[in-house]
Amino acid sequence: MAVVGLGIDVVAIERFEDALERSPGFLERVFTPAERALGHHSLAARWAAKEALAKALGAPGGLSWQDCEVAREDGRPPRFSLTGTVAARAAELGIVTLHLSLTHDAGIASAVVVAES
Repeated sequence: MAVVGLGIDVVAIERFEDALERSPGFLERVFTPAERALGHHSLAARWAAKEALAKALGAPGGLSWQDCEVAREDGRPPRFSLTGTVAARAAELGIVTLHLSLTHDAGIASAVVVAES
């Protein structure tokens, strides 16, 4: 396996909450129905994850945020579920494994993504 891409993103949670208030459509445009059920801290971390993934994929235009969901099962690390435009870009790059790390503390949410072929 070889590293194909790496992405990192940091989100100020208070600023993220302000963006949600200013642009109510942002929530529906960026997050899947399952993600929308989460609290703001978790949403901010997922926004960071989606941004970090876009960077790991080379930040191409035309990606739909809805085509990337961050899922978490009890006792398991978070993982991506890719469809549509995001899955197509990952396949184009030969990505077979995505590693994701999320955190939120002290008003900051961040994510790191490593993409491997």
